[in-house]
Amino acid sequence: MPNNLEASIDISAAPERVWSVVSDLKRIREFSPQTLRMQPLGRGVHTGTWTVNLNKAKGYVYPTTSRIVRFEPNRALAFRMNENGTVWSYTLEPTADGTRLVQRRDVPKGKLPGWLQKTIDTVFGGEQSFEGALVDGMHETLGKIKQSVER
Repeated sequence: MPNNLEASIDISAAPERVWSVVSDLKRIREFSPQTLRMQPLGRGVHTGTWTVNLNKAKGYVYPTTSRIVRFEPNRALAFRMNENGTVWSYTLEPTADGTRLVQRRDVPKGKLPGWLQKTIDTVFGGEQSFEGALVDGMHETLGKIKQSVER
């Protein structure tokens, strides 16, 4: 399994405008086909904030939790999934015409936990199918963020 997956999109808007959408974690369900809810716990979102999430894949709905591990306004937001250790991130890069928004999924330990790998193989059709769906979801998410920001 690759250690990272990545997708990016160019948005015709300043990083501050893109950031206002990306950093509003409660809105992720508007954009992501795999996230039904992301609820930050506590006051405001910052490094260290915990979230409770509800996700879906291939007809299955399941809860997860995560913790914000990087929060740099107008630049980067990343959260680590507590159940499997993967890190999901958004990076904003200024361009001549606006912002390039990059979404990544990293596997810092080099491999997923055995229970998850077995689930991917038996329930989600194997790595290629599972990761293909993740990348497709990333592209869909970024496209919807672009539409929202450019309106």
